[in-house]
Amino acid sequence: MSRSATFDPSTLKFNEAGLVPAIAQEESTGEVLMMAWMNAEAIRKTLETGRVTYWSRSRQSFWVKGESSGHVQELVDFRVDCDRDCLLVLVRQSGPACHTNRQSCFYTAVRDGEEVELMSPMV
Repeated sequence: MSRSATFDPSTLKFNEAGLVPAIAQEESTGEVLMMAWMNAEAIRKTLETGRVTYWSRSRQSFWVKGESSGHVQELVDFRVDCDRDCLLVLVRQSGPACHTNRQSCFYTAVRDGEEVELMSPMV
């Protein structure tokens, strides 16, 4: 049975910088695409627009995924974990999710102590 209540971002456990990790997952395949950070305003923008918006720590500004690359993330579902300190955004990803032009940022595995590249950049 599901219950509903009005979502209040202030109930989340943000870190000392006012950020919470957000994991992006492709809704059609379940593939984990990337992890980035959101603050309360990025969460609000994401929920209002349906375009996933992160907070760029390096640029100290909002980052709407795909704004410059065209590789947008369309929000399908927005989930909060049980400890309220991590988010899961289920998305429809257009093109690669990673800035290295790969489908996922998680393209390196460690197997038997060696790094193995799992996928090449998309052409």
